[in-house]
Order: sequence, then structure tokens, then C-alpha cells
Amino acid sequence: MYKKTAFSVLLMLFTVALLDGQTSGKSAIEVIMSGYSAKMFTSEPVTDQQLDLIMKCGIKAPSARNSQNWRFTVIKDNDLVGEILRNPAPGNVAIIISGNEVQQPGMNLEFDIALATQNMYIAAQSLGLGAHIYGSPVANINSKKEIFGIPEGCRAVTVLRIGNIDKTVDAVSAASARKKLEEVVNYK
Repeated sequence: MYKKTAFSVLLMLFTVALLDGQTSGKSAIEVIMSGYSAKMFTSEPVTDQQLDLIMKCGIKAPSARNSQNWRFTVIKDNDLVGEILRNPAPGNVAIIISGNEVQQPGMNLEFDIALATQNMYIAAQSLGLGAHIYGSPVANINSKKEIFGIPEGCRAVTVLRIGNIDKTVDAVSAASARKKLEEVVNYK
């Protein structure tokens, strides 16, 4: 299992390097430790190659019983993105992550979708893009499923905004401080 997972990670990193010159070459840990929720985006569009790789990373997330109950709706149309998020920059993409409305006992749709969302969030950052996860637009999306192309029998759970960011802005050091390890971890 470990060898298969390690091979998959190496293959993904190699694919990232081949597909996009924006790769930072950072390890997953470096991306996580230096990541932040972007708030300011440029109008440079996200490429189809970047989106394809980000979607593949979402699909590779673990899920209960390997059910893979998520659906990804990629919104590129700036007017539609504007109905979901305030002040979208042209070229930004909103990915609506939805899942089956009917769940089997023992399944946790929100948790599975959170894992897929996190995979895509980290993938976007590893490609040098900015990413931001939203929950508040979901009620609006679910009231207009047809407009946003949410598949039949699904409901939106979260939204991931992806776009290019101004590389000269030091958003990492301006981000809210994280709690100290000893404040959130206990060992027994």
C-alpha cells in the first residue's frame, strides 16, 4: 500500500512539473506550511491544464467505502462566478463541490467532500495559484441548482475559488496567526 501511494505521489508531482511551468517544486508539507487562503486575485486566467490537474487531485481524495460521492462543477463564466462570490476577478474559477442528497448509513458526505476540497486547494497552491474555500454561498447555489449545473440528486456543500495571485503581495506574513501546537494538541 505504501509503495503504491508513494508511487502515486511521485507520479502526480512529475505530471505537475511536466504540465505547468508555474510549479514551485515544493513538497506537500512545504505547500501546507506556507499556504494561506487567498483573498486578492489577478485577472490572469487559470489554464485548462491547471484545472485538469486540480480536478484529478480532487478525485484522488479518500472517501468512505470509496464511494466517491462528490461531483465537481467548474464555473468559468465570470457572470456566474459573480453570482456565487463577491468581486470575482476575470479568469477566476469557482468549483462547486456537491454530493448525493441521499446518503447510506455510516457515510459522511460533508467529510468526504472536505477531503476532496482540501486536495484541490493544496493542488492549486502547489501550482502557484491562489485558493479560497467558501461555505456561505451554498444556500444560494442550492436554491438555483439548474443555473449552476448541479447534477440531479446532488446538493452543493462547498465552493473553491481558484485564481492567479499577485506574487509580490506578502499575504503569508499578513495572514492571521495560527494557534500554537500546545494549544490544540494533547498527548496521552
